[in-house]
Amino acid sequence: VWLYEGLWCKLLRGEPRQFEVVKAVPGFGPRFGVMFLLGLGLVEVALALWVLSGILPVPCAIAQTVLLVALNANGLAWARHIIHDPAGMVVKNIAFLTLAWVAASLP
Repeated sequence: VWLYEGLWCKLLRGEPRQFEVVKAVPGFGPRFGVMFLLGLGLVEVALALWVLSGILPVPCAIAQTVLLVALNANGLAWARHIIHDPAGMVVKNIAFLTLAWVAASLP
């Protein structure tokens, strides 16, 4: 998920709607939106590599949780009107984080 979101959606700009969401955040707009998305894409790719490495799974799950909660909260606060299915996004991400924490708890 992190690799897809970071590499395809942000770094390769495969999902233009994500830029629209970032532009809706006050202070970002088109000027900082592209730089923010590229930086976030790099963070998400790095997070994907961390997940795949299996190193320090609990701190990795914490990082995933913090990042996803921050992204969802800001998306809902500033760009709810752009997000296709806000409630579905939240439900999907709760399920994703549940899987992240289950994986982090496995020996």
